[in-house]
Amino acid sequence: MIIHKGLAEGRWFNFSLMEQLANVGTDVSRAIRWKNKGEVEHSQNALYRALELLCLTTADPKNRKRLREIVRMREVLLDYFVGDNQFSSTDEQWENYFYQFNYAAALARGR
Repeated sequence: MIIHKGLAEGRWFNFSLMEQLANVGTDVSRAIRWKNKGEVEHSQNALYRALELLCLTTADPKNRKRLREIVRMREVLLDYFVGDNQFSSTDEQWENYFYQFNYAAALARGR
């Protein structure tokens, strides 16, 4: 099932990598907030949205040079939410990681 139909139809590829990862980070932040509130279903749905966006990001030809980093981040993200967290990730680390992309995207937009 495709969640982001408009983005999956090609609009996603118009965003810069920073904008793409900032959007992924928004859903990751939602997943963290819902998880901390004990709302497992909402948290999982936000994670599914983030994973779909990551899938679109890896399919974007302009991101080929960063593919290893993106796929590795996806692996660690999945380990954090559904695995054993063998990489010892924390909510704060994920928030900080994605904040950098939000900041870069905002700078590029002139904000």
